Amino acid sequence: MKADHLEILVEEPSMEAFLQVLLPRLLGNRATFAIHTYQGKSDLLAKLGERLRGYAKWLPERSRIVVVLDRDSDDCGVLKRHLEKEVRAAGLRSRSSSTDTSWQVVNRLAIEELEAWYFGEWSGVREAYPKVPLSIPKQAAYRCPDAIAGGTWEAFERILRRAGYFSGGLRKMECARAVAKQIDPATSTSPSFVIFRDALLEAVT
Repeated sequence: MKADHLEILVEEPSMEAFLQVLLPRLLGNRATFAIHTYQGKSDLLAKLGERLRGYAKWLPERSRIVVVLDRDSDDCGVLKRHLEKEVRAAGLRSRSSSTDTSWQVVNRLAIEELEAWYFGEWSGVREAYPKVPLSIPKQAAYRCPDAIAGGTWEAFERILRRAGYFSGGLRKMECARAVAKQIDPATSTSPSFVIFRDALLEAVT
């Protein structure tokens, strides 16, 4: 049964700002959503079990829970196993453990963080910030958005500052809204974004 509502848990305000703009464009009128923001990754992880146990008591059949975390420097497999363990402990069905579309919770990682998703759809970034170089995705350092070394938000800030934007430092919330307004979710080259996008579309279609 397809979902008509998504409960989305995110670790920080810039991801919330990004999704508040992107999701209406991605979902259309197929589902409503509510985003719940935590005070960082450690805060979300510390409170996740309690939150999931609360959902287990009332979650409607046509609702789904989406947990979104930055991988940062964590081991991807270890982090995913921890999230899956929390879902099982709450008595909910995760997408990874379900054999059909009746799952209730999907865990997704931005690798290594939100800004990697910006690099994955550079034409949208250029719509928001026209002075950034067109050639960025062709450069070896940025060719694979999920494998950018040295921190994706630092790399993104560096490129924008060189182009004349954010001379006082990257304003993450402003940037998240501006980029989300322009990117085309269908053409992203960030593997972690594609996996996130496809899970949401699977839930509502």
